[in-house]
Amino acid sequence: MSDSVDAIFNKTKKGKALFQNRNALSTEFVPDHLPFRESQTENVAQVLSPALLGSKPSNLLLYGKTGTGKTAVATFVVHKLRTQDDTKQIVTAYVNCRLAGTEYLTLARIAEALPMDKDKRIPLTGLSLSEVSSRIFDTISKHAIHLILVLDEIDYLVESTDETLYKFTRSGEDTAPGFLTIVGISNDLRFKERLGARVLSSLGEEEIIFPPYTMEELRSILEERTKIAFRAGVIPQSTINLCAALAASEHGDARRAIDMLRVAGDVAERDGRQSVDEDSMRKASEKIERDAVEVALHSLPLQNKMIIIAASKFPGGTNTGELYLTYVNIAKKSSVEVLTQRRVSGIIAELDTLGLLEAAIVSKGRKGRTKRIKLLVDDDTLRRVIGDDAELLELH
Repeated sequence: MSDSVDAIFNKTKKGKALFQNRNALSTEFVPDHLPFRESQTENVAQVLSPALLGSKPSNLLLYGKTGTGKTAVATFVVHKLRTQDDTKQIVTAYVNCRLAGTEYLTLARIAEALPMDKDKRIPLTGLSLSEVSSRIFDTISKHAIHLILVLDEIDYLVESTDETLYKFTRSGEDTAPGFLTIVGISNDLRFKERLGARVLSSLGEEEIIFPPYTMEELRSILEERTKIAFRAGVIPQSTINLCAALAASEHGDARRAIDMLRVAGDVAERDGRQSVDEDSMRKASEKIERDAVEVALHSLPLQNKMIIIAASKFPGGTNTGELYLTYVNIAKKSSVEVLTQRRVSGIIAELDTLGLLEAAIVSKGRKGRTKRIKLLVDDDTLRRVIGDDAELLELH
């Protein structure tokens, strides 16, 4: 075992380093220039600029598919805003609600950005959501803080209830003389449909849409990022073109394109290649696709996993009725609440959007049309993901 590890390290030391700044390909890296997002960047800056005069900016919602530059633009602008603040009252905080996992941990992350008094600090557990919110508001008020709060994947904050978001949008009196402005980021254009009327009336004061990148735009973005991340001459133009084409086929996802570039560099280095060629890029694309499927499956709620397992019983595909009956049997065996067929149909549509199921309308001639549902996850991947749950593995 030790010899094999030494061999790997020795091979790496003898090989040619292709990267010069790997961090430039990380999700946290924000370049000094955001190409093809000048309009959105200026719009966000205009909305938030009143904070420099001590006035509360409007709340802001940024919409667009994954990898369209929403997070990069938001973090770029709030960083610039903070550097332009002469009063030193502006505080900015960024929280990814999905990664935080729960409402409580989302609030705890917000509190970390604030100068909380020792007796007001938020423990990892033990307080009510109302108490945590009150401590945050008290701190903003006491120090007259102008908080610009970026809530990435804000959808996850309202999965069960929008009560916390409502309190934040109506926090004016509780935070005075300070204030709280929310910059929400969502991949779901229908996000607002999930909110109650009282939240809608105070949250979505400004909205900005981020369209997908075209293949030409992706190519330009990759060319700029390549100059920062890799040594000169190690990535041929043909590799960049292939990366852009593959990402453009996935709805113009720049994040995916940059991930592929990084993984392709890793593949080329491990293979001892002198450049990141097209073969390395294709291997990177396949690896990312497998990893993305596993991450998506792991993050699914229990009911969604049961529907996936039900679909796996029909390798050739099935219709909605058969799938629902199979799901019902699985749910009953697990003593889990059985969802209505309408709700299951909604989940099937969500899984179709994620690329885990294919739900296609099929013509049956004179008998009309029906929806044909087929699982797009191979059995080995499915068993590997649900293998962590003995009960689900038994159902599969």
